[in-house]
Parts: sequence; C-alpha cells; structure tokens
Amino acid sequence: MLKNFWYACHLSAEVTSKPTQLEMLGRLFVLYRDAAGQVVALDDRCPHRGGSLAGGRVDGDCVVCPYHGWRFDQAGTCVKIPANRDGAQIPRKASTRSYPTAERYGWVWLFVGDLPEAERPPIPPLPEHGDPKWKAIHGTFLWRAHYTRVVENGMDIAHAPFVHARTFGNPNRPEVDDYEVVPHAWGASAAVALVAPPPGGLWSLFLPKERPPVKTRVGFYMPCVTRLDVDLGPMKMIVFSSNLPLDEERTLTRWIMLRDFFRGDWADGNSRKRTLEIFREDQPIVEAQRPKAVPLDMSAEVHARSDAIPLAFRKLRRECIVDRGWALAAPEAS
Repeated sequence: MLKNFWYACHLSAEVTSKPTQLEMLGRLFVLYRDAAGQVVALDDRCPHRGGSLAGGRVDGDCVVCPYHGWRFDQAGTCVKIPANRDGAQIPRKASTRSYPTAERYGWVWLFVGDLPEAERPPIPPLPEHGDPKWKAIHGTFLWRAHYTRVVENGMDIAHAPFVHARTFGNPNRPEVDDYEVVPHAWGASAAVALVAPPPGGLWSLFLPKERPPVKTRVGFYMPCVTRLDVDLGPMKMIVFSSNLPLDEERTLTRWIMLRDFFRGDWADGNSRKRTLEIFREDQPIVEAQRPKAVPLDMSAEVHARSDAIPLAFRKLRRECIVDRGWALAAPEAS
C-alpha cells in the first residue's frame, strides 16, 4: 500500500456531524463534519487510553472521546481535558493525527502522506460527473483480494472473452490488437477495439445483431483508480472505480457508473445489476490469484503484448515504492 496519494474513502452524503469510523490501509480513521460542514479526518484513537473517537460525539468543531471526554479539534489537537483543574496544562503529546480531506464526485477523499500541498498528486479527474448529459449511479463491491490485483483486473483487456463470456465477452474472438499506451499524470490509458457478441436482453432492442467493433478505453490513476470507457456508437458508458485497500487481504471498490442514455431513474436498477454482475464474474478469478499482491519483480510473472497497460501500472507502482520510498509503513499492532 502507498502513501502520498488521495483515497476516495466514503460517500459524502453519509458523513454527518455524528462521528463515522473508516477502515482503510490497515488503519482506522474517524470522519465527521465540523460546525462549518467541512469534513474532518483524524486517526480513530485517543492518545490518552486508546479509546475510539468514532464512538464519541461532535461538539461544534471538536470530536469528544467517549471514555474520558477529551476534546480534539480539526487539527487533532486536544483542547480540553475535563478531569483537569482550572489552569492545568494539556500535555503536548495529547493529539491525534489529522488528514487533509476533499469532496469530489459525491465522495470524500482523504490524503494519507507527508507531502506538502503543492507537491501532492491530484485527485483523478472525472469531468463527466455532474454534467447533465450523463447519469451517474454509485455502488460498492467487496473483494477478498489485494488491491493491486483488483486494479489490474479493471484494465485487463484479454480476460473478457473468458471471464465475461456470459455478459459482454466474445469467446470466438479472443485476439487483442496491438495498442498504444498513453501516459498521463500518475497513470496511463489505452484505446482498444473489441469484437462483441450479438446483443442480448434489453440491448437487443437498440443494438444491431451484426455489430462493429466496440471502442473501449481503459486506464488507471495511481494508486488504485481505474476508468473504463465503452463507446457503443449511440450509447456511451463510463465505469470509474476507486479500489480502496482496506488491508492486505480486502479491497472495497467504490464505483461510479455513468451513462449518456436512458438517463431516467427507471434505468438505474438495470445499470446497477449489470455493473455488479461483471464484478461477480471477476470475483472468483481475482480472489484466487497467487501471490495475492502484484509482484514488485517485473520478471516474476510471464507477460504478453496484451498486458501493456497493466505493465505500465506495475512500473509506476514500483517507481513509487523503490525509487520514491512511498510504501506505507505497517500500522502499529492493535
């Protein structure tokens, strides 16, 4: 797992003035909104006796520990110890770590790292979100898998004819044409045309049986965001996924599916069903992969030409860990 990046960690609408516990990166955090409505993120551990701040309450701008009533402001600094007599000094170490937050695309983003603000990698762009031409739905999916395997699966081109033969893959046309990897800030993308099978279900009413190759673009943003664009001619879809590492064993995918057709609420159920169906097809394959994490050694697994975009992810991840030293230290034993 990596530091010095933004992580989409929660739905904005679900963070209120009541403390919310957040699990990610093998750690526990507490989220709440202060008096101005800004999201505050702190380590969910009172430095006094290790109480969970998420079990406490919010008073103005501060979160109050439920154990001894210690009060912490937005910077994580203890500003009141109720047991102290008037004038007693609050210890300098009476603080818990705070984290920068931002809200975008309906998500709360949390920055974990030590880079100054001007040097931080940006939050990945999703300019279509909020555009009235696009309808967006949100969802989650839990994997018993390392986040690196989930990220690679989200942009793996060659697996569709085999894993997704029941939905959109074409087992009769598994070949992948050579494609160009286009790097961008903290990631890369690639455009590939895939031969799809004849449409079924609701799609058969709108798409011809003899279909031209489907234009797709897959890409990633470090450390764990993937984007899939599907161009069906008159209809276009985007699946934007933040594959949040809960720990070394579990990944929570927070996804946004956008479509520029059937924008009424009546079509949301079908869109959600199809998105989750694709994740469920991937799930047993991804959860069975060994080793659990993508190897740092580029030669540890065999590669094909169709793996060019996942290899770009591996190279950038290795650069972050080996060259930049951005591997996140293991949390203290609980």
